Amino acid sequence: MGVQSTDKFATKAIHAGAHIDVHGSVIEPISLSTTFKQSEPTKPLGEYEYSRSQNPNRKNLEDALAALENGKYGLAFSSGSATTAIVLQSLPQGSHAISIGDVYGGTHRYFTKVANAHGVDTTFTNNLIEDLPKLVKENTKLVWIESPTNPTLKVTDIELVVKTVKKLNPEILVAVDNTFLSPYLSNPLNFGVDIVVHSATKYINGHSDVIMGLLATNNQQVYEKLQFLQNAVGAIPSPFDCWLAHRGLKTLHLRVKQACLSAQQIAETLSTHSAVKAVNYPGLSTHPNHDVVLKQHRDGLGGGMISFRINGGSAAASKFASSTRLFTLAESLGGIESLVEVPAVMTHGGIPKEQREASGVYDDLIRLSVGIEDSQDLLEDILKALQSATK
Repeated sequence: MGVQSTDKFATKAIHAGAHIDVHGSVIEPISLSTTFKQSEPTKPLGEYEYSRSQNPNRKNLEDALAALENGKYGLAFSSGSATTAIVLQSLPQGSHAISIGDVYGGTHRYFTKVANAHGVDTTFTNNLIEDLPKLVKENTKLVWIESPTNPTLKVTDIELVVKTVKKLNPEILVAVDNTFLSPYLSNPLNFGVDIVVHSATKYINGHSDVIMGLLATNNQQVYEKLQFLQNAVGAIPSPFDCWLAHRGLKTLHLRVKQACLSAQQIAETLSTHSAVKAVNYPGLSTHPNHDVVLKQHRDGLGGGMISFRINGGSAAASKFASSTRLFTLAESLGGIESLVEVPAVMTHGGIPKEQREASGVYDDLIRLSVGIEDSQDLLEDILKALQSATK
């Protein structure tokens, strides 16, 4: 029983971490017990003793994520932000980190307002590959990548970054936030990174009803350090949330593929529309790093996220986001339903304007999370909202 390394993605998604219990349940039940009986002190009857340390549902999900990311180890946390926090917490005091400039606002917030409080200093750059040699210091311990970035969808050549970093100092860890693509579209561990992280709230769970973070690694030392912190800090998800996320993960490939097909059609239409200044979408052949997309993404798919600048400034962006029928105005992404937001005043509102605009996050930028509704219905919704916002 169980998956094999040669199994294809869809087979792994359905069967990884899915164990038949003693009752023969095809879908494992939710284990809500916080503690587990021991036959004598320090000798549990089974594998578990206390649910903060480990729980059957969490272990199943962690195993499934590791399998889908082609990793040896998986860990689940209470949120994507908690996952980021634990990775940063694992660095020694006095460490230096390098981060791509165009990151999720919550990640930027943690680097600049929390990690620095326990002695981790971060340098941001919008030209990671070019700047690495001059940014790496003796105390540099981590390089943090988002690819594609949030929300301007810049794509980084992960393999090139890893080779550059490891040549400068093999001890520096490289972490990739793979939230925007999910394990279905990209597996950064294949390119030599040390840690891949996800806000599982998004594509992995996929139904907008769970807050959770996940990471995978092939590095045993890194895994053991992060597992220790997972338990010591207690930033763990509930068994029910793990069960839900594991259920969502089983249809990841179907959901993401449909989102990609619709997003490609929408992005191509936006790129020729008179009301649109510019479109950011990795699936477009005009994307600055489309050759990297073809190398790093499954079948060259661009993902379900699009951002674009609209004529008419912030007022038009606000009007567009308030005019859609099927795209719900809300933060987050990666669910079965389509969402729209204005990053400058929503997800990235906490980043100073000058720094935000240096990364391409302007007041007129709109971000779309394309769901799995009918492609033509979504496209018509976009076109009507554009007309309403710019007339």
